[in-house]
Parts: sequence; structure tokens; C-alpha cells
Amino acid sequence: MPADPLPADPLPLTGFTIGITAARRAEEFAALLERRGARVVQAPTIRILPLVDDTELERVTEEIIVSPPQIMVATTGIGFRGWIEAADGWGRAEDVLHSLSKSRLIARGPKAKGAIRAAGLREEWSPESESSSEVLDHLLAEGVEGVRIAVQLHGATSEWEPLPDFCTVLRAAGAEVVPIPVYRWNMHPDVARIDKMIASVLRGDLDAITFTSAPAAASILTRAKELGKLQQFVHALRTAVPVMCVGSVTASPLEALQIPTTYPRRFRLGALARLITDELPRRTHVLRVAGHDTAIRGQAVVVDGELKDLSATGLLLLKLLARNPGRVVSRQEMLAVLPGDSSDTHAVEVAVARLRAALGDSKMVQTVVKRGYRLAVDLEYDAEDE
Repeated sequence: MPADPLPADPLPLTGFTIGITAARRAEEFAALLERRGARVVQAPTIRILPLVDDTELERVTEEIIVSPPQIMVATTGIGFRGWIEAADGWGRAEDVLHSLSKSRLIARGPKAKGAIRAAGLREEWSPESESSSEVLDHLLAEGVEGVRIAVQLHGATSEWEPLPDFCTVLRAAGAEVVPIPVYRWNMHPDVARIDKMIASVLRGDLDAITFTSAPAAASILTRAKELGKLQQFVHALRTAVPVMCVGSVTASPLEALQIPTTYPRRFRLGALARLITDELPRRTHVLRVAGHDTAIRGQAVVVDGELKDLSATGLLLLKLLARNPGRVVSRQEMLAVLPGDSSDTHAVEVAVARLRAALGDSKMVQTVVKRGYRLAVDLEYDAEDE
């Protein structure tokens, strides 16, 4: 049954399905997208380890207290605050802050800067770009040979994460680097949801997938590799499913695999939501079918600005017909994508009839006698079929 018509000015993300991999602030981000009309699929890919239970962080904290670094690099606000809170749980917060008061403090961005100041300290410098690469360039330019530098890491190391490279470059330049493993992570225990997200990417069910941290990206890549599907997953992200990130650090593990990413100038959730709102409609390919503007999305179709209520089977058939717009698709080809194992092409006729009814204009799907069906695309597509 066709859906009720949308208002004259529908929400900009109506009909789009967007994957969210975030563990932290996921509901807030989902609400931002849903208010713009999107359907959201959530699968947190990481679980942050409680800092107060992190024995490695406690060991490094004692090292910082005993031997203060000459330079301390704070990369995230939540990480710096979490570290001080964990130290407070160990009864060592005052000692940590006293030690850091002797260090030159560098903040990667405004949130790290705010956390430093909230702790009663003061940063010496912070880059306008909010990028780790600019911090690295700044340190290398002044020279780091023999300098003891503490670096707050974003999370656990993995083959796709960028910050270990930050430390490696400093060490190669002669620095003594003390990594501070703040909010280390593990893969989220609900791997079934991660697996479903990977499957959705492979099927093209998502119109975009979003990442708000480098560990979240590294985790889903790790899981795809464990499933033996990394190559297919990366190919889908390169060619079919747009990847939207909150910032350049988050994008780094993906870009290392030549996956195109898009991120806002300001590395904020609100800015990312606005970017998605602007980008996805602009990227949508609209077909003119029997006089109707038709946009086929991951799990929906919008006809003349109205979201149509298609079944999963109807959407599969429509995507098959749209793969080569205007070309004839045989009944056998269509039968192959229908659920079940029927060999009766009458099932195709029934499914097409339901698809026509759901689209609201039976002329949008044409019957080609003795051959199959085609989308009734307008002239510019018909010309390609000759």
C-alpha cells in the first residue's frame, strides 16, 4: 500500500538509511539524523574499557608522576578528563596534575584545551586545524631529539590506527616517547550487530555509513577481516556506500585503504549531521521513469518527493531493473532474486504487480512481451538501450 504523501517540503534525508558505528553519543547522533528524516541503523563497533580498571594506564600514570615529561600532548578532551578522573580513583589526581604543571602542554583541539584548563592547567599551544599532523609538524620543527614527550593515545593499537605512527615518527626523530593509553577499547561484544552492518554494506542497503572515531573504523575493518570479507567490504566502501567521518583522524584508517571519505571542516557531530544532510541528496541519482522523478535508495524509493512503501522483495526487483535503466530484465533473472527457490515465473508476475501498485503508477514498470520487464525511463535512457 502506498505511503501517505509527505509534506510539500519533505525532510532532506527522507528515504535514506544511514549506518552509525559510534558507541559514545550514538543516540544523540541518531536523533540528529532522524530529525532530518533518515532511517538509522546502529551497530556500536567498540567498547571502551573502564579507565579505573586499566592496570596499564595506572602503571604509566605512576611513571608520569615519578618522572614528568618535558612535553605532554593531549589529543582529546574526554580522554584527558577520563585520565584525571581515573587517577582520582587511585588517589593520585593531585600528584598527576602537579607533575603535568612542570610540562609544556600541547592540546590537539579545543576540547582537549578545555579539559586541560578545567584541570587547572594551561596549554602552551594548540593547532587551528585540530589535526595530529599539525601537532607533529610543530614538534618536529622545533626539534625533539632527547626530549621526553608523553602522548595521550586515542585507543588500543591496531594495524589500521594512525596514532601509533605519530609516536613512531617522534621516536625516529630522537624523542623519548611515553604513550598514555587513555580509553583503550575492545571490539564490541555484540558482534552479531557488527556482522549485520557489514552485510548491509555488502548488499548496498545503506546510503551512507558513519564513523566518529578511528577505533570504530579500525574495529569494523578488523571484524570484516575475521569474517574473510575485508576485500569485498573495502570494495563496497570505495564504490557503493559513501563513508562520512567526523574528522580527519577518524578517517585515517579508512583512507589508508584508499577508501574515499568525507568529513566536515569542524570536527563535531552537529557539523557531520549537516554535512550528511547536504551531501546525500546531492549525490542521489534521480531517474525519470514514466514522467516521475524516481530516487532509489538503500532501503527505500522516493517518487516525486513521496516516500513509497515497498516490500523488501519489491525493492530488490526495482534495484535489479534500475541496474541498467531501460534495459529488459528477463523473468528468470528476476526469479533468481526472489526469496525462496520457486521455479515458477508466475511468482515474478505477482511480485511485479505488487511493485507497480506500491510505486503508484503501473506504467513505471513495462512488460516486454516474451522477454521480461523494463523500467519506463525517459528518452535519454532509452537511447542507451539501442
